[in-house]
Amino acid sequence: MRRSVGLVLVAVGAFFLTLAPLVRYYVADRVAVAPLNRYETTRLEASNAAYFDGATLKLRNGVSLVAINTIRGDVRANGGDDRIAVWDSTTNIYDSAAPGRPVQLQGHRIAFDRRTARLVNCCGANADGDNTVRMSGYGLLFPRTGVHRRDYPFFDMATKRPAPMRFNGVEEVRGLTAYRFTQHVPLTRTAALDTKVPARLLGLDGADREVDRYTEAYNTVWVDPRTGIPVKHRENVRATVQTPDGKGRMVVTQADFVTVPQDQRALVDTADATAIRVALVRAYVPAGAVVLGLVLLLVGGYFGLVRGEPSAPSASRRPDGRFGAAARA
Repeated sequence: MRRSVGLVLVAVGAFFLTLAPLVRYYVADRVAVAPLNRYETTRLEASNAAYFDGATLKLRNGVSLVAINTIRGDVRANGGDDRIAVWDSTTNIYDSAAPGRPVQLQGHRIAFDRRTARLVNCCGANADGDNTVRMSGYGLLFPRTGVHRRDYPFFDMATKRPAPMRFNGVEEVRGLTAYRFTQHVPLTRTAALDTKVPARLLGLDGADREVDRYTEAYNTVWVDPRTGIPVKHRENVRATVQTPDGKGRMVVTQADFVTVPQDQRALVDTADATAIRVALVRAYVPAGAVVLGLVLLLVGGYFGLVRGEPSAPSASRRPDGRFGAAARA
């Protein structure tokens, strides 16, 4: 009986020792990846902002702007290749005093490797409908395998080109120790507008003028180094239109957007929950399986090798049906 119990314990212990590397190197790679069906809404606000009101043809100063960013994962867009996630991101910017009248609408689709978070060019990826742009670097996420204190190339959708996201320090965000990165998107011509603008709005005299749109931004991102999830954004954006010769110009949007506190808290909670799941499959479960497997092997080996006390010999039955030796006459 002891040998049977020992063999069972040895077999179970061997199973747990085999399970440990399976969880660490196979299951972990499937848990520590970006989800396919992501849905997230984040609110950013900018006080003392300015924008050009096309309805009144006036520049409105000292207003409060709101930017609602929504991310939706398209689970079917990757064509069955689950190594790739496809996310649509839309941003609606509006004056808080007139929520029904948008100031600007932005939208883009990115496709990226779910493990490394690097962008790939497939699956209808586009920037504001332009699907000819070739994306590179990173998009909405940092590396899922861990963020280091170095620079990362991040693709800017407005200028349709990458700009370095530079490590700038460590800072606490809602109780989370985050890495702070900064990015400068230099003044870049982003579009030639189809409509002409009155010369007086550009500070010029004469007839209406053709203009081009230019954008410049200073972005700051606070990211969870364990999971690559950004938990806070600050986007200082300045958009202008100017004549091709640069003599006339006008501010279209100038705002310093920051993620509102309640959404910072929600993003930190998401990062913490993700980090716990990753830590379980990368460290705690494999370590526990190894310890339990070794204990079971030792106990099973003990039961299998150590023999029990020999049992007393059974008495033989006499011809008269009784047990024991027959009495002497």
